[in-house]
Amino acid sequence: MLNFSLGTSEHHFLCSICLEVLTDPVTTPCGHNFCKTCISTHWDTSTTRRCPVCNQVFSTKPQLKVNIMMREMVSQFRLESEKESAAPGEVPCDVCTGSKVKALKSCLDCVVSYCETHLEPHLTASGLRRHQLVEPMENLETMMCPKHSKPLELFCQSDQTHVCLMCSVLEHRSHQLVPLGKDLFEDKKKFHIWCLDCDEIKVELKKRIKIC
Repeated sequence: MLNFSLGTSEHHFLCSICLEVLTDPVTTPCGHNFCKTCISTHWDTSTTRRCPVCNQVFSTKPQLKVNIMMREMVSQFRLESEKESAAPGEVPCDVCTGSKVKALKSCLDCVVSYCETHLEPHLTASGLRRHQLVEPMENLETMMCPKHSKPLELFCQSDQTHVCLMCSVLEHRSHQLVPLGKDLFEDKKKFHIWCLDCDEIKVELKKRIKIC
């Protein structure tokens, strides 16, 4: 029986024409795999018989070979995908193509929800490790400030509205504000993020002072 990692192998099963998991996979003479319908339609509507991946040109329409091994792998991939797909009520990964896997975290900086596989860059890449990750949430856009593209982490009791940290300093300075959920200083990670936001607020205040 074939064994493979669903997340790390996903890109191997995508048709480069429709960008979906292969259906009736066939192989061209140059060794690339496509959905049978996709490559046939592509060549029927093109003036030249060219491979969409390597651009090799064929003088006549090549005979497509059914890739039995790939077909079996795709079949198993689909079964594994169905097992890991997000169930009703669960937040799906925004990056997964085809069957959506259950999201492990949502990123408030990217405004995207990620499954375990697609979350990996946020855990390893230095530039992404600063991003604020939270438990999976639906409708992430509604949790972001439309003015500053920052998370709505505070509630202004004076105006009865949700605000971000920049809003709290620039527009709600004298208002009564309460944090949403856990306190922002609960752990070092959130404190670091808050400090970065403070730096941006200082820059914005300096700009406003210069304008005045």
